[in-house]
Amino acid sequence: MKKCRRCTKPATLHVTEIREGEAAIVHLCDTCAREYLEQNPDDKNPTIASDLASKLDELMGESHSPASCPNCGISFSEFRESGRFGCPQDYSEFMTELLPLLENIHEDVEHKGKRPRSTVVGTHEQGRLIQLRNEQRNAIEEEDYETAARLRDEIATLETAMREETPKKPRRKKKPSPPQ
Repeated sequence: MKKCRRCTKPATLHVTEIREGEAAIVHLCDTCAREYLEQNPDDKNPTIASDLASKLDELMGESHSPASCPNCGISFSEFRESGRFGCPQDYSEFMTELLPLLENIHEDVEHKGKRPRSTVVGTHEQGRLIQLRNEQRNAIEEEDYETAARLRDEIATLETAMREETPKKPRRKKKPSPPQ
């Protein structure tokens, strides 16, 4: 992921400037892009930069995905800053913003590499467990102890079910020790 030319944030706008016959690519974050595109505010005639600035404002105003993930609470802007999601559910929650980003980085949105031989057992249950713990924490903060107790019981039931599903390794029998 490219960094902004003016600061350390991830770049979201990539502009190719042609000055005196030389092309130069400028990578800018949202904030620096607005400043860059509004450098000549005294011009009465609309320029390409002002058109880009208005389109950028339109795009930044649109929001096709939820403000934050209901499972882990991370927002897409937090993901853009850190480069890491909070849980597996974020991939489906932020799909509309993620697909263009992946296509820009990898030039495709379909995985064509190696895949694991088998899926990890309990991935869905682990996600549900995280969600329940977050809900329980929120219930405790709001002093809704009845809901917190119900969630505690649900967490315990889910943890027990996950332990029972986990394949157990067969125990080795101890060899009898030789008589002395």
